[in-house]
Amino acid sequence: MTVTAPVDVVHVVYRFAVGGLENGLVNLVNRLPAGSWRHTIVSLTDIDHSFARRLSNPAVRVVGLGKGPGHALPLYPRLFRLFRQARPAIVHTRNLAALEATVPAWAAGVPVRVHGEHGRDAADPDGRNRRRQWIRKLYRPLVTQYVALSTELERYLAGPIGVAPERIERIVNGVDTARFAPVGARVAIEGCPFKDPESWLVGTVGRMETVKDQTSLATAFVAASAQSAEARRRMRLVIVGDGPLRNDVDAILRAAGLRNQAWLAGERDDIPHILRGLDCFVLPSLAEGVSNTILEAMATGLPVLATRVGANAELVDDGATGRLVPAGDSGALAHALLALFDDRALATTMGSAGRARVEQRFSLERMVERYHLLYSRLAASATGGDVRAPEAGGTARH
Repeated sequence: MTVTAPVDVVHVVYRFAVGGLENGLVNLVNRLPAGSWRHTIVSLTDIDHSFARRLSNPAVRVVGLGKGPGHALPLYPRLFRLFRQARPAIVHTRNLAALEATVPAWAAGVPVRVHGEHGRDAADPDGRNRRRQWIRKLYRPLVTQYVALSTELERYLAGPIGVAPERIERIVNGVDTARFAPVGARVAIEGCPFKDPESWLVGTVGRMETVKDQTSLATAFVAASAQSAEARRRMRLVIVGDGPLRNDVDAILRAAGLRNQAWLAGERDDIPHILRGLDCFVLPSLAEGVSNTILEAMATGLPVLATRVGANAELVDDGATGRLVPAGDSGALAHALLALFDDRALATTMGSAGRARVEQRFSLERMVERYHLLYSRLAASATGGDVRAPEAGGTARH
């Protein structure tokens, strides 16, 4: 039979706020065919309501449960009631912090429990933590289908976690290539103090916390400025985001006498505009999954310098679309910065190659289509029906 009513999906995340995982969820919910799917987003902790406004469909329900530190066991009754009331065909948890929601989903009779592995944090950057492996194994029998966002995460699930390969689907992140697109010459960023067209702006976007390691970028910027008089005169640093590392970054720049050559912009909601105002993008993270910001920078036509962690090597073609350096190695990062600063033609060529790579392999339309097909297959197998296919021309926005 054909299912004519939208199928309910509940997405469970640890926190619904600015972040790569959460951006990907918003993109997915906004673009899956509205005639096929109806969405509820559950945050185990809290909700950033300004971020939630990025959801384009007001019918999407967003629920915050206010979880404190520790295990989510006290939330199980509320989650159980929520799942019983919503009666979704699919509950989709994301990352280890939300995995335990599969227990009340199973108890409530949700037929399909999907779990996505998006990446790791600084406490376990390579996935070797035995306790975290044990936790993932513990919940493994309750998960119907896994989604791995990179080849490395797919190997991790099939290897130490022991998931059967047929239960793993690899779906990489996608980027909106219309929203993130080059515009030719660098544009002036609103609020940015660096207006001189002779300046060369290197920047990053992300939460200022340990795993993102903006301190290494600040240290590399100081080192590059010390090694090249021309770089000290023309190179400028832009850091977008906020968090506990802000004071550390500020102290590094002040100690070197370079505070006026850096702009700590704080949180911004105009990231496409910010990226079009840069000459080079850097992601200095200690751990990553599949970075949305790397894809967005590549789509904007920027050369990308990134650390060789997580799926970064699957996104950045080292030597063709940018450079990869060891995590935490500010010296190597400074060297890579100067190489692009000194060779603008190379930087431009890398940026163009990055744009082409995104168009070919990492489009948002491709990502949404893969999730639509996966959800359709799982829902149909659980209900005995067929989910309505996408309208002609691909996926549709809400």
